[in-house]
Amino acid sequence: MGKKRIVVTGMGIVSCFGSDIDHFYQELLAGKSGIVPIDSFPCADYPTRFAGVIRNFDSEGYMDKKQARRVDPFIRYIMVSGKKALEHAHLTNDSLALLDKKRCGIVIGSGMGGMSMFYDGVETILTKSFKRLTPFFVPYIITNMGGALLAIDLGFQGPNFSISTACATSNFCIHAAAEQIQSGKADLMLCGGAEAPITPIGLAGFVAIGALSTKNERCTMASRPWDRERDGFVMGEGAGVLVLETLEHALQRKAPIYAEYLGGAVNCDAYHMTNPREDGEGVARCMEEALASAGIAKETVNYINAHATSTQAGDLCEIEAIQKVFGPHAKKIKVNATKSMIGHCLGAAGGLEAVATIQAIRTGKLHPTVNLNNPEPLLQSVDAVTTQAIAHRVDVALSNSFGFGGHNSTLVFAPYGAG
Repeated sequence: MGKKRIVVTGMGIVSCFGSDIDHFYQELLAGKSGIVPIDSFPCADYPTRFAGVIRNFDSEGYMDKKQARRVDPFIRYIMVSGKKALEHAHLTNDSLALLDKKRCGIVIGSGMGGMSMFYDGVETILTKSFKRLTPFFVPYIITNMGGALLAIDLGFQGPNFSISTACATSNFCIHAAAEQIQSGKADLMLCGGAEAPITPIGLAGFVAIGALSTKNERCTMASRPWDRERDGFVMGEGAGVLVLETLEHALQRKAPIYAEYLGGAVNCDAYHMTNPREDGEGVARCMEEALASAGIAKETVNYINAHATSTQAGDLCEIEAIQKVFGPHAKKIKVNATKSMIGHCLGAAGGLEAVATIQAIRTGKLHPTVNLNNPEPLLQSVDAVTTQAIAHRVDVALSNSFGFGGHNSTLVFAPYGAG
């Protein structure tokens, strides 16, 4: 049997720019920063006091109000982004009811899970009593519960699990969902990731390892991938979810097709708990394996949405890897960094960046990498998109995500061709 063709028929997000994918991408094209001071809890004593915060989020119409009040924010983000992705895929009411729910699945993960629920629960035990702990504590902190509750609402009875690989979570989930389709276990999958880490304990944790920028007075300029003055990443939050389905299934139900998923790969550096290999060997191998999975020549790639978090080591090892894989062709590849505007959304990053990648394919426009005023010399080996958006016809795009523990992931997308 030949390899099944898999297409992207829907996208849903929750982001610091809202929950409309077209508005989200317009803000990116405009080079707007979504980084703001944190005001949801006191953090005046923290060395970092800003993030890509989601404000005025409303789940009305997507969740039962009582349940929405109870669950952790990361679950609310999954419910809204997942259902919006289905709306975008023209799957509502009658059309949703026509699906074979036993062949519809969900793989949506989170790097950190229910951080707010966890923090509040610990505080309850320490200041009150273990007897006062809510019975919802365990269900609403575990990373699989967002996808489980979404399945309960939708009636999706196919493969359903979550993957947690730190900042590579979304890509691992999308890759795994595609494998479920390729293996014949599902016709349609919701996949991606969500994160809601901007809590006292979440912020303090990353402060403790010295990973965050401290540019509090210029927070919109703090996330600066590949810039020589970068001093750490900026936390973000949100969710990004795709609808993947077989081409046959999509054509049968006359679905909109926004892009084609050609393949992907995942691997591990097996090197260090938080640092990537400086030579980028694991990242390079991941991109090579993704290209092999897609069955395409590396010369067809002309756009990479980079992981590019604004850290000293990570930014350059990815460029080193691109050089290794593509050689002289790297100079012909447009590269940009979505995190320069929305921050690093951890387990949700790959989902949001997959949406940005597919929007680049749809619109023929690439967003800039903001705050890149003094680029590292190594960046000359690629064609980085800086200062402003550009027109660019994407032939084949890669979207990279890497996570603590040495987890590497690469997804390959292209415009849909009927051939």
